[in-house]
Amino acid sequence: MNIGKFVIEQLSEGFFELFEDGSFQKMNPARLENVPEDPNLGNYSSALGIDPVLISDGRQNVIIDPGLGWGLDHRSKYTDTSNVITNLAIFGLRPEDIDHVIITHLHYDHAAGATYVADDFTTRATFNNAIYHLHRDEWDHAIAAVTQNSQTPGAGYRMDELYKLAAENRIRYQTQYSIDVIPGVTVMKTGGHTPGHTVVKIEDRGHIAYFAGDLIPTEYHLNNYPARQVDSNPIEAKKAKTLLLRKALKQDAVMLFYHSLYKKAGKLSIDEKKQYVLVDV
Repeated sequence: MNIGKFVIEQLSEGFFELFEDGSFQKMNPARLENVPEDPNLGNYSSALGIDPVLISDGRQNVIIDPGLGWGLDHRSKYTDTSNVITNLAIFGLRPEDIDHVIITHLHYDHAAGATYVADDFTTRATFNNAIYHLHRDEWDHAIAAVTQNSQTPGAGYRMDELYKLAAENRIRYQTQYSIDVIPGVTVMKTGGHTPGHTVVKIEDRGHIAYFAGDLIPTEYHLNNYPARQVDSNPIEAKKAKTLLLRKALKQDAVMLFYHSLYKKAGKLSIDEKKQYVLVDV
C-alpha cells in the first residue's frame, strides 16, 4: 500500500485466541468458520490478529508495535510461528535495517517483540540500530501498574525485558502531545486505552493513513465499544476514538488495524444507518 511516498506493509504474526486472564494462544483460523458452535470463542475468549506495521520512505524504515515476538527468544517453543523478523525477511529487510520503532502502548501483545533473549541468555534489542519511541506517561503508568500489581484485565504489562531498552538509553520518551518521528510520520497522544496510548499519522502530498493502536483495534470497533472494561479511561477513549474517526472520514484517510482478522485496512464511509463502513483501498 502506498501513502504518497510511503510504502506501508501490514505484517502478521497470525491468528490468536485471547482469554479473559489476558493470556494468548495460537489458534487455527478454521475455527472462525463456525463460531456459534465453538464453546470458547465469544464466551470465554476472543479471536484476534496481531499485525505490526512497516513504513518505509525509501531511506528510513519504521516499525509500529513489534508484536508478541514469539519465536525470537532463545530455545523458544514457537519456532514455527511468524514474528516481526520473519515478516521483515519477506521484504528483504533485516532487524538492523529498522531505524525507528514506535510503541503505541506497552501491553505485551504490542511491545514484547521489541526485545528477545539471545543464546547467552542476555536480553537484547530486536532492532539494534533503532530508536524506540514511547510516551513518557505510558512508561510511568506501566511501571506503577506492575509495581502496585494494579493492572486492568487484558493483555497487561510484562516489563522485565523492556527495562534493558531503558538501561541502554534506546527509548526516546515523548512528553508533548505530538512528535514527528520522521517527516510525515507523526505520533499523537490519545490516552484512553492506557494513560500514554498514542496513534500514528502517516501523511504525504495530501494522502493520509492512521494507525489507531488499541483505540480502534479492529473494523468491528468502528461502531462498537466492547473495550470499555479494559480501557483505563473509557470516557477519554471514546472521545478520542470519535474525534479520530470524524477526522479520518473528512480527510479520506486509510485506517490501519492491528487486531483485525481479515479486514486490516480501508477508508471510511457512512451507510444509510449512519454507521461507519470500511471501503477497500
